[in-house]
Amino acid sequence: MQRIDVSVEEFTTPDPITVREDTGIEELRRLMDQHGIRHLPVLRDGRVVGVVSDRDVRAVVGLSVAEKLQVCASDIMADDPLTVSARASLDEVAYAMAQRKVGSAIVTEANGRFLGIFTASDALNALIEIARGEGAAGA
Repeated sequence: MQRIDVSVEEFTTPDPITVREDTGIEELRRLMDQHGIRHLPVLRDGRVVGVVSDRDVRAVVGLSVAEKLQVCASDIMADDPLTVSARASLDEVAYAMAQRKVGSAIVTEANGRFLGIFTASDALNALIEIARGEGAAGA
């Protein structure tokens, strides 16, 4: 079988919806619902410091209204998100995600600047395109 060398950047969602550390739980849920997404990078001074997943948000659903008002992104985020270079190969990133059992990876440029997010859904879209011989991977 021929190896297909594709960088993760090709399938990365650029400029995703992001939040700050002090974003409240209701706003997190609203953004996810409104945009149909399951991962929100958390930024501080333009740098990713964590990721909130829909699973994190669902974990606090049972709290009282008063308790929910006290919860913000920094309380529930994964503060050590998988971070990869835009030049990393698609298979390396997918393997790292599987090993860490995470649904997303933060993608950065060579200078460390935040580029976007690569999710399990992006990985499935990549698989479809590669299997069908579409896009740059099949060219």
